[in-house]
Amino acid sequence: MELEKRKRGLGWKITVLCLLLAGIICASVCISGYHQYRASTFRTYNDFAYKLAATALAYVDGNRIAGYLEGGGTDAAYDEMDRQIYTLYKNTGLTSIYICVPDEATMTVTTIYDVRVHDAQNPQAYALGVVDPIGSDDPQKVVDVYRTGKRPDDYFIRKNSFGYNTSAIVPVRNDAGEVTALLLADLPMPFILENLNAYLLSTVGITVVLVFLIIFGYLRFLQKRVVMPIQFLTKNAEAFAKCRTGFLDEMLNIHTGDEIETLAAALAKMEVDITKYINNLARVTADKERIATELAVATQIQTSMLPCIFPPYPDLKEFDIYALMQAAKEVGGDFYDFFLIDRTHLCVVIADVSGKGVPAALFMVIAKTLIKNHAQAGMSPKQVFEAVNDQLCENNEAGMFVTAFMGVLDVTDGSFTYVNAGHNPPLLSTGGAPYDWLKSKRGFVLAGMEHMKYSQQQITLFPGDSLLLYTDGVTEALNPREELYSEARLKAFVNSGRLDGCTLEKQLHLLRQELAVFADGAQQADDITMLILRLNEKGDQNG
Repeated sequence: MELEKRKRGLGWKITVLCLLLAGIICASVCISGYHQYRASTFRTYNDFAYKLAATALAYVDGNRIAGYLEGGGTDAAYDEMDRQIYTLYKNTGLTSIYICVPDEATMTVTTIYDVRVHDAQNPQAYALGVVDPIGSDDPQKVVDVYRTGKRPDDYFIRKNSFGYNTSAIVPVRNDAGEVTALLLADLPMPFILENLNAYLLSTVGITVVLVFLIIFGYLRFLQKRVVMPIQFLTKNAEAFAKCRTGFLDEMLNIHTGDEIETLAAALAKMEVDITKYINNLARVTADKERIATELAVATQIQTSMLPCIFPPYPDLKEFDIYALMQAAKEVGGDFYDFFLIDRTHLCVVIADVSGKGVPAALFMVIAKTLIKNHAQAGMSPKQVFEAVNDQLCENNEAGMFVTAFMGVLDVTDGSFTYVNAGHNPPLLSTGGAPYDWLKSKRGFVLAGMEHMKYSQQQITLFPGDSLLLYTDGVTEALNPREELYSEARLKAFVNSGRLDGCTLEKQLHLLRQELAVFADGAQQADDITMLILRLNEKGDQNG
């Protein structure tokens, strides 16, 4: 039903538009033609009035005008002029032939002759010598003709008490060529107006018929070559949108030889492409969901590989430890680890594998397993890193590497032996003093080069001392302005007093909140991993 409405709407709009166009064309043609014909007719009719005035002028003796004006009487020549002009008046349909002398000072005319005196019923006739205001819409023009003796450029159309006329004004000259009077001849306009009205009616009728025949033919053409193909394309698009079924063969059979044919071909191709795209998208979505499920499982596996139960050793009061990791992707390359080598030795590890995602996670599993195995075999931190480095370098075609920090705490005397393989320096708070960087020799990264040697160092921790390990995802956290959180901000935060009196778990969560506030929603490119260790008391060497 909606489609039918749109069909009628499209045809209706085109029809209305064409009718409006037809109306505008008709009006333009008629108005333009009428004005041109009117101007031409008025000019021709006025020229005819001038020809009649010239004929009447031939009967006037300009040398006698002054005598008629001064004496106020007529003579035989005046009577002969009257006879001939009256004959012309009766035979030509003129409404008036009038001879007068204008006075520019008073804007009046003195009558010399008025043919209408023969009509006793005509109250507008003027006798010889009558003075009257110049009866014209533009009296100055009459005076100018008398003064210059030249015919005006435009024509006179007068509508007054004498009727609706076109006037011819010619100068009457004496033998010396001087203008002695003006002769005015008036032709009635009603005949011309009737002619114009007849022309207008015939022009309007013919134009309307022709234009509407053309518009009707054009509408039929548009209906067949434009409206119907567009309606078909609309129906096809709706069918495809509802159930992804169209009429490809029918669309390819649209041959209008213009943009509509191109549109039909493009729409048919688009339907084929969209169908392929939707089918491919369904497969990709299914694959993506499967990968997402697998990554979720991988995340759980990776998380389960890291110590995540706190406190890990409830029976051991000598130390407290807490750690957390936040991966930038589903799985990451950062890891931490802690485990008891024996009853009195605790090993802590934090590391960052190059790269992100599944490759980094797999390399992380290998590195973590190797470090733990060698440490539990009784090797020193230095020996552990040297052995792990050589093993990781084997078949490392991907060129991945690991930055790592490892330390072993002897809870009996507080000695802490550590080694650094290119990792960020930990922060150490000892004796209640503020946190400061733990001095360590940064060796080369693991898996970077075979047969590397590492240096281990040792410090003594006392009850209450804390050690904060972290990866570069902490110090290199970015905000929307692409500013780094930096080591300076990290050190300032842990020494700000906000961590005082808090449990280790609370301290790391406060630090993570601080990073979240700093990031302000910006996507992080690196994993964030932290581990904090505090020595509570020294234990019994015998366990």
